[in-house]
Amino acid sequence: MGIQQIIFLLVVVVTFRIAYKAYSVIYRNIHLGKDRVIEGGEGARWKNVFLIAFGQKKMFKRWIPAVLHLFIYVAFLFTQIELIEIIVDGLFGTHRFFLPFFGGLYTLIINFIEILTILALVGTLAFLARRNLLKVPRLVMSEMNGWPKLDGNLILIGELILIAGIMTMNGADVMLQKLDPVHFHDSGYLAVSSTLAPLFLDGWGQEALQILERFGWWLHLAAVIGFILYLPLSKHLHIFLAFFNVYYTPVKSRGEMDNMPDIMGEVQSMMGITPEGEAPEMTDDLPDFGANDVTNLSWKNLLGAFSCTECGRCTSVCPANLTGKKLSPRKVMMDIRDRATEIGKKLDSGQTKYISADHTGETLLTADNFDDGKSLFDYISKEEINACTTCNACVEACPIMINPLEPILELRRYEILTNSAGPADWMPMFNAVENSGSVWTIPDARDAWAKVDED
Repeated sequence: MGIQQIIFLLVVVVTFRIAYKAYSVIYRNIHLGKDRVIEGGEGARWKNVFLIAFGQKKMFKRWIPAVLHLFIYVAFLFTQIELIEIIVDGLFGTHRFFLPFFGGLYTLIINFIEILTILALVGTLAFLARRNLLKVPRLVMSEMNGWPKLDGNLILIGELILIAGIMTMNGADVMLQKLDPVHFHDSGYLAVSSTLAPLFLDGWGQEALQILERFGWWLHLAAVIGFILYLPLSKHLHIFLAFFNVYYTPVKSRGEMDNMPDIMGEVQSMMGITPEGEAPEMTDDLPDFGANDVTNLSWKNLLGAFSCTECGRCTSVCPANLTGKKLSPRKVMMDIRDRATEIGKKLDSGQTKYISADHTGETLLTADNFDDGKSLFDYISKEEINACTTCNACVEACPIMINPLEPILELRRYEILTNSAGPADWMPMFNAVENSGSVWTIPDARDAWAKVDED
């Protein structure tokens, strides 16, 4: 086994060990949420995976960024073929392992990858320009300041490094095939490398070209490793999680809202339609309605937060945001992710000061006894959640089927039903509904119009 193979194996082992730990933390943070069973609709959910996650169907509602994203997305998919070959070559010390097996088909595949790589370069440069020069409004909102902006640029710079590695490796290899065909097998004419390499590398010696080819090979591998280790810290985690989020999105009408079992039970009891004539079980403890923290949301809500691409399409169509109100559905999802990450870090610290007063005496910090005195309301203001019109525009706009409306409703339910709070101008409506079953504060019963006048 050569020195390069040993180094390669060490790099791969260390990378996957670090990555496993990082992705395990993400998995744990998502499952800080309550259990939620996604029942039925498997066929429709798989259809969504192929059309929306793989097929990018919803992206094309805005065709310019959709086409640019498609360049990068398809290039990402097909360059995995070359990545697999790099891994095989690294393990066994070979060079272009697949070439003898595929022959002309290999040349076609590499040509296709090179053309896609150039298109990906166009898309990457365009996205950098849209963020930093054109300053597309949805990409420069206040919640995108600081780390989100830097994160978006870093991943695009990483794309440029990956492209540079692929083209450097292929370009140097094309020149080496002419100088040493015994060790560097002829891969055929490559549309990009065979055209550009002679312009830049003509006259280079074999040793220099070999160093350049290895540099490109390792640069490509280093960029891939960088992506693997960086994604748990980045919004680009959606590269993996978007597929899961789409699959686990319930198949139902977008306008359908989940009812609260406790409320439904009370209403059914009042109306005498309790199933099987059984009244709901009465207890002295008042239930908590809605959610005030990520642990009261479902794991599906948290999966959506960690899947968020921060593209801002939801916010750009939000009527509340468009009329100058503070609500931004993207910010809500980002805040949920940040809060889950904060709780995860505090759990990992193991500090007993985060054990709730209800569990005094316990020495092991867990998600069940955790309490740091904070909640989602420290991230998301009441002004934001009360501005929501529940129109579902954000849900419809999301290209990977995230539902920002669900956590907004859960937070609002907690404020109104559990804390008995809410905007002052909403209170008369609530009282009217409770007393007369109507939103209007009128003295007559709601069904008075239907009663027959006995006189």
